[in-house]
Amino acid sequence: MYQEHFGFHELPFSIVPNSRYLFLSHRHQEAMTYLKSGLGDGGGFALLTGEVGTGKTTVAKAVINDLSAQTQCGSLLNPTFSIQELLASICDEFSISYPESATLKQLRDRLNQFLLEQDAQGHSTLLVIDEAQHLTPDVLEQLRLLTNLETEQRKLLKVLLVGQPELQNNLQLPQLRQLAQRITARYHILPLDNNEVNEYLQFRLQRAGGDPDLFPAPAKQWIAKHSHGIPRLINLIGDATLKLSYQQGKRHIELHDVKTATTQVMSFQSTVYQQPQTERWVRPSQAWQAARYLGLGGLMAAALVVSWQWTGQALIDRALPMPDAPQPVVKTVLPQAINQALTHATDKEAAITTLFALWGYQASVSDTLCQNNERQTIQCQAFHGDWAEIKKFNRPVVLKLTLPGTEAYAILNHIERDEVEVLIDGKAYRVQAKWLLPYWQGQYWAVWQHQFTRTLKEGMQGQDVVQLNHTLATLLREPIVQSSTFDKTLKHKVMTFQRWQHMTVDGVAGMQTLQRIDRLNPAAAPTLQNQRLSSQQNKEPLDAK
Repeated sequence: MYQEHFGFHELPFSIVPNSRYLFLSHRHQEAMTYLKSGLGDGGGFALLTGEVGTGKTTVAKAVINDLSAQTQCGSLLNPTFSIQELLASICDEFSISYPESATLKQLRDRLNQFLLEQDAQGHSTLLVIDEAQHLTPDVLEQLRLLTNLETEQRKLLKVLLVGQPELQNNLQLPQLRQLAQRITARYHILPLDNNEVNEYLQFRLQRAGGDPDLFPAPAKQWIAKHSHGIPRLINLIGDATLKLSYQQGKRHIELHDVKTATTQVMSFQSTVYQQPQTERWVRPSQAWQAARYLGLGGLMAAALVVSWQWTGQALIDRALPMPDAPQPVVKTVLPQAINQALTHATDKEAAITTLFALWGYQASVSDTLCQNNERQTIQCQAFHGDWAEIKKFNRPVVLKLTLPGTEAYAILNHIERDEVEVLIDGKAYRVQAKWLLPYWQGQYWAVWQHQFTRTLKEGMQGQDVVQLNHTLATLLREPIVQSSTFDKTLKHKVMTFQRWQHMTVDGVAGMQTLQRIDRLNPAAAPTLQNQRLSSQQNKEPLDAK
């Protein structure tokens, strides 16, 4: 859905465990090291625990993927078994045949025979059991008995138990003390800290082919606080944020959308993850009232209350400050002429057609819907940003304005100091920007000239490389170099441009970098600023009434 919108080649916040997306924080690296050590030649059991969503299954899969070719591995993912069902499931996982109505002894014998055959071939056998906190004590004891088969050097069956913290409590039961003594490696994964959450978000966004800094710093801090550092909750909030931003046509992530997505996700989570309610304080007046009914004890309480009034009032004032005085409400009203014009300017496609005309192009139906393809000279796209971003873009745009009871579309044609010129139904109006901006929520449509049709990187040649060299020299105010080869000098220019635009710096002119270059290319483009406002007859200067 939002994959192409943000330039991802796959979804960055899928909750399906994927070892490619294993974020090796310090804790996760430790976990893998401990488990590999514990599952060495002499080990029998290893234990990996952690809260729900901390990445236990992903770490376990990464450990499995790092095993040697001489290790045969089987996995049980839903171990709500009886003893007989456990043995049958293990046989099924390792493709061991057994009679249809096999007894416990027959299942054990077949499994033991398989383990001896594997050892004779120089292979070791590992069984991974996920969600192991659901195993009953008698089933856990049966697992211990299976590991009794051993040589003088090692156990023939190694078991990795993966589960929630309750598993550690289960293993402390008296009847499981023998199993607990056979665990040669234990590791409990803790949630990520704030810095690790920041790195985790950047890692997943970049691994999916997107901008690692798509989420601004305040948004990352918010996610770190409200997700409690749980990777699965971070994924859910990140995915919900991207969906919300996509639905609103935004290309940039805003803190408001992150907060909304967080509320949507966390409202369905366990109460252990909910933010604590503010503690209530008892005011001194309430203490006095209580003291009246306490007889002799009330005298002592009164003394305490008097002391509280003098020494504790500052704490109360800080905990329960008086609300600020209400601010006066200032209502912005558009001039009557422009307000009347906007009530009829509800056709977005008509406004985009006018925007194309400013570039000297007649828009097709596909153009007005912003359905781009690489063969089109002019590209169109919806954005969500702020006033500073539009001024930096310095091209006419279509603004979406929210009026009482309707939505209108106007072309922002020129900006000169505090005054703007907008085109509404083919007529131009001048107005102070401060009267227009309260009706604009940040959504706009822009068009620009499309120059490049392929990713350009070091070693490539062609006329588009010449054009890239020329355009970057103009944008960066550097000498123009006539070269058709993407050399180290051009790579340095690309990196300078990416750093200037706060993009991922890799020296490769990919889709996002080339699109940004296209949008900023000053050649043969109408501009918003540095031009005098024209005074044609059909333009009306407006003052706020």
